[in-house]
Amino acid sequence: SELIKPYLGSKYKLTEVPKSLIFHMSKHSGPVNEIQWCPVREQSHLLLSASMDKTVKVWDAVDTGCCLRTYSCHSCAVRAARWSSCGRRILSGGFDSMLHLTDVETGKQIFSSKNEFRISALKFHPTESNIFICGGFSPEVKAWDVRTSKVLRVYKAAVQQTLDILFLPEGREFLTSTDAVSRDSADRTIIAWDFQSAAKISNQIFHERYTCPSLTLHPKESVFVAQTNGNYMALFSAQRPYRINKKKRYEGHKVEGFAVGCEFSPDGTLLVTGSSDGKVFFYNYHTARIIRTLSAHKEACVSAIFHPVLPSLLATCDWAGEIKIWQ
Repeated sequence: SELIKPYLGSKYKLTEVPKSLIFHMSKHSGPVNEIQWCPVREQSHLLLSASMDKTVKVWDAVDTGCCLRTYSCHSCAVRAARWSSCGRRILSGGFDSMLHLTDVETGKQIFSSKNEFRISALKFHPTESNIFICGGFSPEVKAWDVRTSKVLRVYKAAVQQTLDILFLPEGREFLTSTDAVSRDSADRTIIAWDFQSAAKISNQIFHERYTCPSLTLHPKESVFVAQTNGNYMALFSAQRPYRINKKKRYEGHKVEGFAVGCEFSPDGTLLVTGSSDGKVFFYNYHTARIIRTLSAHKEACVSAIFHPVLPSLLATCDWAGEIKIWQ
């Protein structure tokens, strides 16, 4: 992309809040569950989307706003899709319990496997590019190796569903958020795991009676944020014992049962989240104050993500199947 080229050699500038709509992309016929910019900086004009319409799409979301490829390897809704670190493959998991690793260029499956449960969360290991973790409608979370097409490790918790997975820096530990909220306690809502031994490190991280549909890591500081169904985001230390920061709460947006994602800007100054009323909220990370809201969608906005290179470009998606690009 000619637009990205000038930014590749220089350091990321301060993130600005986008003001205007550039592209309105609506080729999906069902809710868009997840979007992700390609992690390879030179190819970061590419945006991946996973939808309830059973497809995964790749878009040129910087130059043209056009859909470049559609992948239809799933027979049910696709809940999770991720770029590989090399940007040449896409990992996807769906309600058909299938896992597919697809070659972006040819559309062929490099790896396919039937899982024992419907998949709702996938994450590649941050340093071992052939390993990923998969979770969903099951008490178990699994680590897979795409080279052998085998399960490496199984992580067992007394829960019904895994909502999100977050690797901590270097990948020695990871967190899962689950729907295990009982009336009397909220233990197990966020669980910390040792990646190698599959041992539980802690399940006493978040004590409020809300599930956390998504987790995100700060790009520079050792903290992470959990989106909660209590209509606020909570801040935690990303080091043991993963304590909550009681002085900071990011509130004002609505979650209301949607799997609303949240993310930091690449420089870590802003925290952005969708909202079930279709808005996007931008928070100052340090003060937890709302800087601005954007009336982005008519339906629930489930994801809002900053571009990794361009300092004010934002992609958003919604429950009506629409994707928008803002600057």
